[in-house]
Amino acid sequence: MNSAKHETTETQAVRVEQAVAREATFGSLPLLKAERVWRAGDFSWVTISLAIATWAFLTGGSTVLLVGFTDGIAAMLIGNSLGLAIMALGSVMLSQRLGVEQYRALKSVFGIVGVGIVVFTVVLLVEMGWTSLLGVMFGRAFTEISNQAFGAGLDTFGPLVTVFALAAIFVGWIVLSRGPVTISKLNRFVAPGLIVIVTAMMVLLMSQHSWSDLLAAPPMAPFENEQLNFMMAVEFNLGAGLSWWPVMGSLSRLTRGPRAALWPAYGGIILGTVAAQIVGMAAALMIGEADPTAWMVPLGGPILGVLTLLFVGFANVTSMASIAYSTVLAVKQSSGEVLTRVRWPLLCAGFLVLPAILSFFPGFMYEKFMTFVVISGAFIAALCGVIIADYFIVRRQRISLRALYASGADDPMRFTGGVNVAAMAAVVIASAFYLWIYNPITLETQAIFAYATATIPTVVIAMVAHVVLTNVLYVRRGRGAYRDIDTFAAAGRK
Repeated sequence: MNSAKHETTETQAVRVEQAVAREATFGSLPLLKAERVWRAGDFSWVTISLAIATWAFLTGGSTVLLVGFTDGIAAMLIGNSLGLAIMALGSVMLSQRLGVEQYRALKSVFGIVGVGIVVFTVVLLVEMGWTSLLGVMFGRAFTEISNQAFGAGLDTFGPLVTVFALAAIFVGWIVLSRGPVTISKLNRFVAPGLIVIVTAMMVLLMSQHSWSDLLAAPPMAPFENEQLNFMMAVEFNLGAGLSWWPVMGSLSRLTRGPRAALWPAYGGIILGTVAAQIVGMAAALMIGEADPTAWMVPLGGPILGVLTLLFVGFANVTSMASIAYSTVLAVKQSSGEVLTRVRWPLLCAGFLVLPAILSFFPGFMYEKFMTFVVISGAFIAALCGVIIADYFIVRRQRISLRALYASGADDPMRFTGGVNVAAMAAVVIASAFYLWIYNPITLETQAIFAYATATIPTVVIAMVAHVVLTNVLYVRRGRGAYRDIDTFAAAGRK
C-alpha cells in the first residue's frame, strides 16, 4: 500500500514537471487533475515558509517604529487579516478553480493586452523589488556571520553584502529553474525549521527581558498623533498582506481543490506572519534594531545566532524562487509570441537581472521599505477590487475556458483592442483615490484615513467603478463574454 502511494506521488511529480515544461514552451494551459499535486498540507508548508522569511521579521520591526507592542499586534492582526482576505479573493479562487495560471485567467478581467500592461508595470516592478530585498537581506545576514566568525567588522551595507546577495540570486535561479516541485520539497524542510527558530528566538528574548518592559516600551520613531500612528501601522500591514497577490494565484492552482488552496493561502500566511512579526516587534523594541539580521546574533549569541542567520538566509532563497516562479510565468504569458521560444531557465535569469543590479545599492530598499510596501499596496488594492467585482459579481464565477485561449477577431474577450477599458479605468480611479487619501511619500492624509484606512475605500471604489463601467461599455453591448457562456468550457462553483 505504501509503495503504491509512493509511486503515485512520484508519477504526479513527473506530471507537474512536464506541465511546467509545457508552459515554458507552449504557454499556459489548464492543469489536469493529476497535475495538481499539492494537498492542503503541502501548500501550507509553502505559504508558512514564505511568510516566515526575514521580510516578516522586518515588517514587525518596522511596525513598532510607529506603535508599541500591544498596538503593534492589533495593527498586525487587523491589517494582515483584511489584506490577505482581499488578496485571496482577488487571486486564489480564480486561478485554482480554472486550473489556469493567474495571468492567463486575468484575461477575463483586463483583456490580453490589459494583462500585459498590468504585468509589465505593477507586477514586474513589485516582485523585482521584493526579490532584491530578499537578496540584500541574505547578503546582510551572511556579512554578519562573517563578522562573528572572523571578527572582520565589515559594513553590513558594504560590498560584501552585494557579493552575498548575488550569490543568493544565483542559487535562487538554480532552484527556480527546476520548477515548483523542487520548491515544495525544499519548503517541507524550511517551514518546520523556521517555526522552531521563531519559537526559540521568542523564548530567548523573554528570558533576557521582562514582559512588563516589553509592554511598556515606547515606539521607536512615532509621529505626534497617536491615532494616525496606529492607522499608518494598520495600513502598512494591509500592504504587507496584499503583497502576496502577484504570486499566490499561480501557486494555488497546483492544489487539488478550492479548500486546499484558500485556507492554506490565508491561514498559512497568517500563522507564519503573526509568529515572525511578534518576534520582530519584540526584538526591535528590546534591542533597538528593526532589522533581523542586526538583532539575531545579539539575541541568540555567536553560535545560535549564526545558525539562525544561516537558516533564515536559506529560507530567503526559497522565498525568492517562489516569487520569481509565478512572475516569470506572467511575463511569458503576457508577451504574446515574443518570448514563446525562449527557454525557461533563460527567462528566469532575465527576471533576476534587475534584482542583481539593485543589490549594488543595498541601502536603498531598506531605507524605502515602508514606502515601497504602501505604494505597491495602493495599486494591488485597486487591482484586487476590480478582479473581485468582475469574477464574483459581473461574471458570477462562470468563465469560458475557450474564450481565455481564443485569439484574433473571434476572441469574445477582445474588449477594446485587447484591453478592458472599464477595468483599467477603475484601477486608475481607485489608485488615484488611494494616493489622495494617503500619500506614502509626503505622509499627507485625509480625515477618512483615520477611520477607514486607504485600502478598504480603494477596494470598494474599484469594485463599484468596474461594475458600472463594465455594464455600460461591454455587458449591455454583448461584448466581453459576460453573457454567452460556453457551458462545455465554463468553470464556476464547485
